[in-house]
Amino acid sequence: MSQDAANAFHSLFSELRRALVLVVFVATLFALPGGRAQNLEVDLNLVIAVDCSYSVDAAEFDLQRQGIADAFRDPEILKAIQDGPNGRIAVTVVQWSSAASQVVAVPWVLVSDAVSANTLAAAVSGMPRATAEGGTSISAAIMAGVSTLQESPYPSLRNVIDIQADGTNNNGPPVTEARDRALSFGIVINGLTILNEVPFLHFYFQNHVVGGTGSFVEIANDYSAYGRAIKLKLLKEIGPPILF
Repeated sequence: MSQDAANAFHSLFSELRRALVLVVFVATLFALPGGRAQNLEVDLNLVIAVDCSYSVDAAEFDLQRQGIADAFRDPEILKAIQDGPNGRIAVTVVQWSSAASQVVAVPWVLVSDAVSANTLAAAVSGMPRATAEGGTSISAAIMAGVSTLQESPYPSLRNVIDIQADGTNNNGPPVTEARDRALSFGIVINGLTILNEVPFLHFYFQNHVVGGTGSFVEIANDYSAYGRAIKLKLLKEIGPPILF
């Protein structure tokens, strides 16, 4: 074989090898849970936005973390998920404090059965507090939720930001501007208010924070009531919107 023929053969072999690698990569991407190429439709994309501002101490953060984890271990929550048209939802957890600090603490998890629900619960239970200490920027939390929803690998007709807080917006842009921008994308904002510091917080959320079809505010009178409140809230969010 001449040198030119050998070079041509080597070049062709290299191209075929690169093509094979690409085919394997794409096939793997389609098979991976959460891969963008998977394109599985879900009944709900849900961003759970957890308040980590300076008003939330370590014990209160832990009650939020464990409340979310326990809820996804609950058979009633799993049944609600499986009763949906597609029988699956996608969930991510964002921690937030000031306008300068929002962190995706648990990336998107597809939940459709007990194994995946327990996977999400374990991820939430094990997540450290990741945000910087700071004020309460509900507006920045909403916009972080919008960005996170736009990055979801799962198409869905329902996209919800679940804002949890124990105080009013005191940092960053006006909260109504962020709310209205989220609503312009067809996103629903629900609220879970913890009334240990601001007894009128649920009214504030109703007037300034929540919005969209079937939006609502769930109330926990204090952090000890958070676990029950988050379960009730998730049951409402996972099921069809209640129209008033």
